Amino acid sequence: MKTRFFAQLVALSALWGASFMLIRIAVPVLGPNVLAALRIGLATVTLALLMRLMRHRWPLAHWRELTLLGLLTVALPFLLFAWAGLQIPAGYSALLNTTAVLFGTFASAWLKEDTLTPRKLFGCLLGFVGVALILRLGPVALTGRVVLAVLACVAASACYGVATPLMKRATTRMQPLEIAMGIHSAALLMLLPGAAWSLPQAQFTPGALAAVAMLGIVTSGIAYWMHLRIMRNMTPVAAMSPVFMVPVFGVAWGHVFLDEPLGAGLFWGGALVLVASALVSGFNPLSRWLDAVDAKP
Repeated sequence: MKTRFFAQLVALSALWGASFMLIRIAVPVLGPNVLAALRIGLATVTLALLMRLMRHRWPLAHWRELTLLGLLTVALPFLLFAWAGLQIPAGYSALLNTTAVLFGTFASAWLKEDTLTPRKLFGCLLGFVGVALILRLGPVALTGRVVLAVLACVAASACYGVATPLMKRATTRMQPLEIAMGIHSAALLMLLPGAAWSLPQAQFTPGALAAVAMLGIVTSGIAYWMHLRIMRNMTPVAAMSPVFMVPVFGVAWGHVFLDEPLGAGLFWGGALVLVASALVSGFNPLSRWLDAVDAKP
């Protein structure tokens, strides 16, 4: 992996890790439906302006493909993570987001983009054990709503994982900015009815609006465009490597800014999920470093 791509992936990880904290700030006063729609709406406006400035054409010919991708990568995950933010800490959501790699590996194998091996299957099993530890031994009391929130995060991550190889294929037919614009536009249309229904209950506080602005303009609009540009130059699973670093930032931001508690289950379960993701994807940062050392004269 080239250094510039790695630096961009680290930046994406920091942004996406912060998104879970921002959700926790905004969702209690806005509600999941309004938050998700506002976030996607701001991302759509941002991407539309970039499309105009860069003179890109709207990818109307690919509307069916973009609608499916919009459902899997934006509409459903944003709504599910927003609802989960009402029930569990940002660190939980960030760690559970790592399971996207597990689902992405299975999806890539099904679409003939990758192959399953005993190591990867063991990694999947380990990952679900890690999720169970987070759920059972974390600092948050185990209730029915917490269980549902965890399942919502896993479902959102599954959407990301399944869509990753599809998104990679889309980059061979469309420009990254066109894809980002198309999926956010489609997702916005899907979520507008729910947002309109929930609008009377929403409270537009300055803190919530600032969090939504950051979520929509930066972590959604610009970050998605950045990620798609990187994805054009690597495999689907490699493109998911920011997921490994997101929990580090997600747990840190949540603890520092929201005073979220830390517990043994969060550390042990999170460690298992990260190891599982590395096993499934074959990600090993030491191997490249050792190869570089061996190559030196």
